[in-house]
Amino acid sequence: MRTLIRSDSSSTIGLGHIMRDLVLAQSFEGEVIFACQNLEGNIIASIPYDVKVLQTNDADELIALIKSLHVNLLVIDHYGIDADFERKVKEATGVKILSFDDTYQTHHCDILLNHNISADKKRYKGLVPPRCELRCGILYTLIRDEFKEEKKQTREKIYDIFIAMGGTDASNITLCILKTLPHSLHVSVLTTSANAHLSELQNYVKDKPNITLHVNSHEVAKLLHQSRLAVVTPSVMVHEVLFMEVPFIAIKVASNQDDMFAYLQAQGYTVLEAFNDTLLKNEIQRLFQ
Repeated sequence: MRTLIRSDSSSTIGLGHIMRDLVLAQSFEGEVIFACQNLEGNIIASIPYDVKVLQTNDADELIALIKSLHVNLLVIDHYGIDADFERKVKEATGVKILSFDDTYQTHHCDILLNHNISADKKRYKGLVPPRCELRCGILYTLIRDEFKEEKKQTREKIYDIFIAMGGTDASNITLCILKTLPHSLHVSVLTTSANAHLSELQNYVKDKPNITLHVNSHEVAKLLHQSRLAVVTPSVMVHEVLFMEVPFIAIKVASNQDDMFAYLQAQGYTVLEAFNDTLLKNEIQRLFQ
């Protein structure tokens, strides 16, 4: 069995696709290979599998790679690949296709995976082939092993707030949040070297002993477990926060988070449709009073 995972990461795309693909990859038997473009701010070097570097996001290049590798299963986790692209690949290679989706788009695939807790398989009617297997919702939610192991531990709460606004945080929301918080709170900030605003963040926190900046941390689950409150995006991170049972505020920063945002709002969780310093400050005061 040979599985090829087509996904990208960059300062603009973010790191979330690759991160969830790495969790899924652990479930496959046989050989796993990634196919990625060498985009600015990528994390190809962090992928513990063989990576084939693509020059383009072109169907013909991917088809040639699939044929040369004799791939059995193609996993597609990419907003830049649509149903027409998938159909072209399927017709040219006959490969079995598993497509990630979290925005209810049309797909030409054998398996559709929407692992968000908010996923509703009924909404895919007419969007995928009749015989497509739908894997939707909490039964398919991808949780990294580090969180499963960390939950078994007992930790002291040493941080008041844990902030994780995505590995790249293209809108620099993290800095906006930090400027909103009172200096009396102990804050743990999670980011990566793919964040284009990293130097600005580092300059801001250097004279603030109450803020600890963690870059490319391998202890994300531990840091979350040690925190009283998380401020995150309504994305894959929410799954992990819910799993660890940490109270949170979710701030939407991208349109692909609309579905999760609506679900969390309907369930009564604290969510903000966009960053608003007054609303955030009020919510934090309410939670820490």
